[in-house]
Amino acid sequence: MPDSLAEVREAVDLLRYYAAECERVLARPTRLPGPTGERNELELIGRGVFFCVSPWNFPLAIFTGQIAAALAAGNTVIAKPAEQGTLVAARAVALLERAGIPGGALQFLPGDGRALGEAVLADSRVAGVAFTGSVETARAINSALAGREGPLATLIAETGGINAMIVDSSALPEQVVRDALASAFNSAGQRCSALRLLCLPEHTADEILRMTYGAMDELVVGDPQILATDVGPVIDADAHRLLTAYVAEHEREVVHRYVLGSAHEHGLFVAPTVIELKRASHLTREVFGPVLHVVRYDPKRLDALVDEINGLGYGLTMGVHTRIDSTADSVAARARVGNVYVNRNMIGAVVGVQPFGGMGLSGTGPKAGGPHYLPRFATERTVTTNTAAVGGNATLLSLDATPGS
Repeated sequence: MPDSLAEVREAVDLLRYYAAECERVLARPTRLPGPTGERNELELIGRGVFFCVSPWNFPLAIFTGQIAAALAAGNTVIAKPAEQGTLVAARAVALLERAGIPGGALQFLPGDGRALGEAVLADSRVAGVAFTGSVETARAINSALAGREGPLATLIAETGGINAMIVDSSALPEQVVRDALASAFNSAGQRCSALRLLCLPEHTADEILRMTYGAMDELVVGDPQILATDVGPVIDADAHRLLTAYVAEHEREVVHRYVLGSAHEHGLFVAPTVIELKRASHLTREVFGPVLHVVRYDPKRLDALVDEINGLGYGLTMGVHTRIDSTADSVAARARVGNVYVNRNMIGAVVGVQPFGGMGLSGTGPKAGGPHYLPRFATERTVTTNTAAVGGNATLLSLDATPGS
C-alpha cells in the first residue's frame, strides 16, 4: 500500500478536485446554438444510485474518490470497501458525514464482496457501478448488469495491468535502476501502476541488471511503520500463498532474489524477485506483488516489442527511458495504454495532473482525477424553450425585463 500520509493527501486532492469540477461542469447548463426565439440548454444530472466498490491497496484514496465523484454528480451512493480496508473506510464515511454529506445520501455497506454484489447488482434501482479491482471481477459485474431487467446501467472500471518499462541504449543506467526499483517494489508491488515487465536492449541488459541486483540487495524489507523500510509485507495470507507459488512455479527462470532473514519469519513477506522471460508475451497475467519480469530485446525490433506488449490486452501504464525524443514520441504514439511516463518512475499519479486509468483489459475509462471523469457519473438532458411563446418580439421583451429600463 502507499505511504499513509501520501494517501491522505491524495484523498484530499480528489475531494477538492471533484468539488471544483462540479462547479465547472455541473453547476450551470451549457448554452447551445439555436434559431432566434429559441433557447437550448444542455445540463448534466445524476443517474440515481451508484454502487462504489473499492480495493484494499488504496483503502482511503480510491474509496473516497469514487464516493466524491458520484455524489458531486448528483447521485446517492452505496459504498462497499474491500474487506481488508473496512476500518479505514468506516472512518472515512464518519468524517464525510461530519463534513456535511446529507443523511441517507451515502450508505456504508461492508461485507463479503460476492454476497453483497449479487444482491445489489440485481436491483434495477442501481443506475451505475464504479469499480476498481481485478479484470475477472469487472467481467462478473458487467455480466450481472447486462443480464438483469430494467434500465441499462453504467460501469466505470479500472482493473490493473501488465505494465512495461521500455529502456533503450541511450538511457542513463543509474536512472533506469532507480525508477525501475521504485516502480516494481514500492508498496511491495501492490499498486495497479507498478512495473511488471522491464524491457532491456540486448547489448546493455547485463550492465543494467548487474546494477539492479546490487540495488535490490540494499533494499530494506520489513515493518512499513519504520521510515527506513523500502518494502513491506503483502496484504494477507492468500496473497502470500499465491505469490510464493508463482515464484516457485518459475523457479528455473528466477535470476535474482532478495535474501530474507530471520526477521522476516513471522510476517507475510515475499522476497523481491526478478524473473527473466524469453518474450514479453510469456507474461500473460498481472502478478500483484514484488515480482519483476525482465526481457531482452533487439533494438531494431522496438516497434514489434511495443506491438507484442499491446497484444497482452492490458493498457494501464508504460514507462520509456531514453534520451532520444523521437524514440519516446514513437513509443508513446504506438502504445495502447492510459498513462505513459518518460524518464521517471511509473507510480504515484497526481490528481488533476496525471489522470489515471487504462484501456482494454485495464478498464473502461474515463480516467480518475481527470476532467472527463465526473460527467460519466451523470446523464445529459437538453431543455429547449420557445422564448417567443408569450407573444411579441423576444428581444424587446428581454429588454423590457431589464431593471431600470
